[in-house]
Amino acid sequence: MECDVAVLGGGPAGYTAAIRAAQLGAKVACVEREPELGGTCLRVGCIPTKAWVQTAHALKQAGETFAKLGVQVGEPQLDFAAANAWKAGVVKQLTGGVAGLFKANGVEWVKGTGRFTGANTLAVEGGEDVTFTSAIVASGSYPLRPPIEGIDSERCVDSTGLLAQTEVPKRIVILGGGIIGCEFASIFGRFGSEVTVIEMLPTLIPAEDADAAKELAKQFTRRGIDLRLERQCSKVEETADGLRVHFGEGETVEADLMLVSVGRGPVVEGLGLEELGVEFDGRRGIAADEHRRTTVQHVYAVGDCAGYWQLAHTAFREGEVAAENAMGHDAVVDNRAVPRPIYTDPEVAGVGLTEAEAREQYGDDVATGVFPWAANGRALMQDESVGWVKSIHETRYGELLGMVMVGPHVTDLIEAAVVAIDAEATVETVADGMAAHPTLSEAIKEAGLVALGRAIHLPPKRRAAARA
Repeated sequence: MECDVAVLGGGPAGYTAAIRAAQLGAKVACVEREPELGGTCLRVGCIPTKAWVQTAHALKQAGETFAKLGVQVGEPQLDFAAANAWKAGVVKQLTGGVAGLFKANGVEWVKGTGRFTGANTLAVEGGEDVTFTSAIVASGSYPLRPPIEGIDSERCVDSTGLLAQTEVPKRIVILGGGIIGCEFASIFGRFGSEVTVIEMLPTLIPAEDADAAKELAKQFTRRGIDLRLERQCSKVEETADGLRVHFGEGETVEADLMLVSVGRGPVVEGLGLEELGVEFDGRRGIAADEHRRTTVQHVYAVGDCAGYWQLAHTAFREGEVAAENAMGHDAVVDNRAVPRPIYTDPEVAGVGLTEAEAREQYGDDVATGVFPWAANGRALMQDESVGWVKSIHETRYGELLGMVMVGPHVTDLIEAAVVAIDAEATVETVADGMAAHPTLSEAIKEAGLVALGRAIHLPPKRRAAARA
């Protein structure tokens, strides 16, 4: 078949690119080998994981909060089969929704495995070739597995394998304290598993703001999640009833299951990129510029395979940009205000620079303001007073550089800071704006006030220190 734009991959980057190109008048074919559209995110990543997160939140509320609010429901019990059915239902609705959007926009879904065989040709296994004017590669990523003795055990699973479990493991070891590892640690801690996290670096979520990482580690420890930081896993061996995981200097832990969550690599092999002359490597992925154009003028690369971020929302935007450029427009990806949500309990979210990054770039011309949820009325009403909001700005012009949050619903609240940083707003704009009362969003304004030394709902630091 012939088309204007061929998209290889039907995940967040690919299906967005296909729909946007169709909106601009292109005849579009999207080649996807999986039985459902949506990629890792919708099928075996973000969506099913966060469905479990909601179950974990409900267990926490029923067990710790309802009685305080005067609601008596008895001791909560996890019905894991029902939780899995709910998860599957959400996934089915969303993946089916993408198929419906393809149909509504006139995008042709070509089912099968695609491979480039020429400058303007995609061969599809079991189907006819697709001839195109422009192509967008959105092949995604795969879970990495380090070379550790015994890690090929069936009890060592990646995130896809963990999401397929039908029973909650009594004991689970999580190898890797990054975003994926921490989210599953939080979930299975609520589900009743004994959780051990093994991380080779000194902190959890090492790419995030240091204060957020410390807060998350503190709350995980309070919840009974065993953190083994600055340790490397050296061996995994099967036992009569599970696994024995070796790490650190002679340490071991017994487990029923181990999640291997040490990162993801770009899917670039076997796509025929060499035939096209597209530059790529197995670690960083496909080389692409801010227009998402590769080293071949009419070929674009978006999402996890292209090595910028491994986030669904960056993939969405990259897909739009690539489609617009493929159709003759001039669009670029601006990575200045990419939100960084982490769906742990407590939640963590950031955007812009971390405090360390800001101080590295601006030196002493950086100020921060931290407002705790313990001083926010809505958080207290919800019995969610753990954490804070931190504002980061440069002091010469007052431009907001970043914002970091730990606590209730911060993965939703961070969007306000995304808009502010995109608009190059000053901390005064944030601090002087009106926030509805009582809401969680007031903490954003309040953090700005703290940064300016004008806090209303916190005592002045000097006076508080004098009283102490």
